[in-house]
Amino acid sequence: LSKNVQMWLFLAFAAAFAVKVPFVPFHSWLPDAYTEAPAPVTAMLAGAMAKAGAYGFLRFCLTLFPDAAHTLAPIFSALAVIGILYCALMALVQNDMKRLLAYSSISHLGVIMLGIFAFNRDQGVFSTQGVEGAVLQMVNHGITITALFLIVGYIEARTGTRCLSDFGGMALRAPLLATVLLIACLSSLGLPGLNSFAGEFLALLGAFRASTIFGALGTAVVVPAAWYMIRLFQGIMEGPHQVAGAVAVALRKGIMTDTQLGEFVTLLPLLFLIFYIGIQPYPLTFLLEH
Repeated sequence: LSKNVQMWLFLAFAAAFAVKVPFVPFHSWLPDAYTEAPAPVTAMLAGAMAKAGAYGFLRFCLTLFPDAAHTLAPIFSALAVIGILYCALMALVQNDMKRLLAYSSISHLGVIMLGIFAFNRDQGVFSTQGVEGAVLQMVNHGITITALFLIVGYIEARTGTRCLSDFGGMALRAPLLATVLLIACLSSLGLPGLNSFAGEFLALLGAFRASTIFGALGTAVVVPAAWYMIRLFQGIMEGPHQVAGAVAVALRKGIMTDTQLGEFVTLLPLLFLIFYIGIQPYPLTFLLEH
């Protein structure tokens, strides 16, 4: 195919996949969809379906239209960086827990897209580390965001609300739920030793090798990501020495309980993968390299 034809076909495929990811500026549907959907549906959408768009970029756009991908890589890298930072800042000001996680998800998907489009112009190839990190992060993000949405669903079922301003001191009455939420939050912000660290590190390393500017701007997301995840945990679980707001109401109604056996069994495989991939990512990276 001529380069001109490749450009048009690349853009046609990219338009469809960008909505699916979603990729800024085609992202506005996702916060509303995640907020209104039931928690199990949201967990499935965020954990599995969103990665189909990123996989489409990798499997079709980069493979079928390489010349167009090389030419347009800086534009898509710039859009990825904008999405990373914009959605991270939007997550900081959200009061609805699901909406916060939705913007967090878009921001992390931006890191995946930045790794995919990490094109090294000096060598004329896409960064191996960037693509490897992007695929690894697809897996890791699916695990972490699924756990977070399930936990938020459990909290909403107990209290009847998702507003952070209604919470405080829940860890006093639900220490196990507080523990699993803390693990999921630390995984999301990329703490070394947990699953997201390896994928984000490789994706951003590839971005740095392709463009120092894009790599630095993409890495800047570490600060707001840590901020909004700590804000999420502290807003729900910490605060007053006595439970407050929606937690107090749930206690009076007798529906405030810690994590139930069925809920913990559902979360257990996700928690195992968070630690296992964080400590030993080699099985996944080996598959990607071969």
